[in-house]
Amino acid sequence: MLDFLNQNSGALTEVFSAAVALSTVVYAALTSKLVAETRKMRQAQTEPNVEVVVRPREEWINHVHVYVRNIGLGPAYEITFNTQVERGGKGAHTLIDDFTKAHFFKTGLSYLGPGQEVTSNLSQMTERFDEKIQSVLIFDVMYRSATHQAFQKRFRIDFSEFKGRTQIGRPLLYAIAQHLEKIQQDFHHLTTGFKRIKADTYNREDRQQEEQEWEERHASLVAEIKKAEGSDSQRGDDDLPSTSLNKVDTRT
Repeated sequence: MLDFLNQNSGALTEVFSAAVALSTVVYAALTSKLVAETRKMRQAQTEPNVEVVVRPREEWINHVHVYVRNIGLGPAYEITFNTQVERGGKGAHTLIDDFTKAHFFKTGLSYLGPGQEVTSNLSQMTERFDEKIQSVLIFDVMYRSATHQAFQKRFRIDFSEFKGRTQIGRPLLYAIAQHLEKIQQDFHHLTTGFKRIKADTYNREDRQQEEQEWEERHASLVAEIKKAEGSDSQRGDDDLPSTSLNKVDTRT
């Protein structure tokens, strides 16, 4: 074995060198891939992601808003908007006019932080419903990240997706808020004297008077019962038949 190693030491050295070189290449490739993934993760954690959606209000399903929200982990800067009609005619233009009454659609937003959301003016779907429900709007959004990387996105909103949507009852949070507001108003009326508490007081004099009235009613009832029993007894004596003993002479 030693003779074999001594005779082929040069070849073995070349094999080990090739293996080390191959391992180095593989390690370098894996390191490069790891660095690239780390860079992508860092970018994902610092890049903004602005979205535009249309949702009806929870408490009023016929009122819709456009919501602009940054769902990314980084802030968005210099946000601008461009709106246009793809389909819908007058109803679609009415929707755009209603939504863009919020001035940021015209002037843009200088900053939108992670998780931050802004809301447009509302549009009432009960007005021109047949035209609005067939509308399709396009929202183009341009913004940049903190590293000055530019982004541009297009959102196509088809209002026919809202057709047939209904709502049963009221949202729980909205109902709770209404009840809390009513409780607050009741407390305010009490503390300010606007309304008085309706309460019946009951003191010692009231209890004595009630006891006296009860005794009087009891005595009157007992007297009526005794009077009724006396009348029944007298009536019974009057109804008894009267008998007389007559002597009859039976002698002839």
